[in-house]
Amino acid sequence: MLSFNPKDIPTKDLHQYLLGSVAPRPIAFASTIDKDGNPNIAPYSFFNAFSSNPPILVFSSNRKVVDNTTKDTLHNVMETGEVVINVVNYAIVRQMAVASISFPTDTSEFEKTGLTPIPSDEVKPFRIKESPVQMECKVRDIITLGDQGGAGHLIICDVVKMHIAEDVIDDRNRIDPHKIDLMGRMGRAYYVRASGDAIQTIVQPVMQVTIGYDQLPSHIKNSSILSANNLGQLAGIPELPNAESIADFKNNNEAIDNILNGENSTIGLHELAKKVLDESDDRDTAIKALMLAGEA
Repeated sequence: MLSFNPKDIPTKDLHQYLLGSVAPRPIAFASTIDKDGNPNIAPYSFFNAFSSNPPILVFSSNRKVVDNTTKDTLHNVMETGEVVINVVNYAIVRQMAVASISFPTDTSEFEKTGLTPIPSDEVKPFRIKESPVQMECKVRDIITLGDQGGAGHLIICDVVKMHIAEDVIDDRNRIDPHKIDLMGRMGRAYYVRASGDAIQTIVQPVMQVTIGYDQLPSHIKNSSILSANNLGQLAGIPELPNAESIADFKNNNEAIDNILNGENSTIGLHELAKKVLDESDDRDTAIKALMLAGEA
C-alpha cells in the first residue's frame, strides 16, 4: 500500500489521489448570476444530494490549487444567494467541458458553449435548457473550509423547484438511468457514462435481517469457484433452506440429477450456483445447489 499523511505531500498530488479514489462523482452544472445580471455556468464534481426532506444539495467551489483564486460561481452565490443545479448527461458533456474553462468574468459561458439559457420560476439564474433535470435553489449556507489553494467552500442549497424532462421518465414515474444517460466525473480527464452496460441492478432488501457471511457453511465460504460477490449475494438471504426444501429441489430437478450422477458433482453444483448467481441473482437455486454439494 502507498501510505502517507495528507500534510506530507503537495496539494496538487493529494487532490488527484482524492479525485481518483472518490469516484465516480455526479456533476453539478451550476448556473448563477451576479448582482449586475451577468450569467455564469460552471461544472462542479464535488457535489451530491444530502437530504430529501428538506431537499438539500451541496457542492463545493474550491480555491484553485495553482494560484489560490476563487471562481465566479462562488462570488455570485455570495452576492445573490441563488443557483440552479443542472445535471450533465452524455448529450451535453463536451459543452460542459468548455464551461470549465476560466473565461473572463464578463464572458457568457452560455454563448461560449452554445447552451441555451431559459428563465427559472423561483430564482434569477437561468436554467440550462438542454439539461434533462434542472433544480432551482436558494443558498442556505456557505461554509468556508480554508484559505489556501485547494480549500473548499461548501455551498448548501435548498431545492425550491425541480424540472425533469418527461422523456427520461419510465412507466413507473421514475427516472430511467438509460434514458437520462448521466455522466460522472473521475480523476484527471476521466469520465464515466452511467447507462447501457455500466448500469447494474443490485437488489438487497434492507428491512429484513439476513444470515450474513458468518452463517454460511464452511464449504461454501471456502469455495474455489464462487467469487466474493457471490458470497455477498448468499450472505443476503434471510435463512438457509431446510432439509425438506433441499430434498424437494433435488428430487424435482433434472439438471441437478444429471450433475449428481456426473464425475465431480461437488464442482458441478458450485459451477451451477455461480452461473445462476451471476446471470439472474437466483439465490434460492444457488443456495440449495450448494447445500446439496455439502452433502455430496
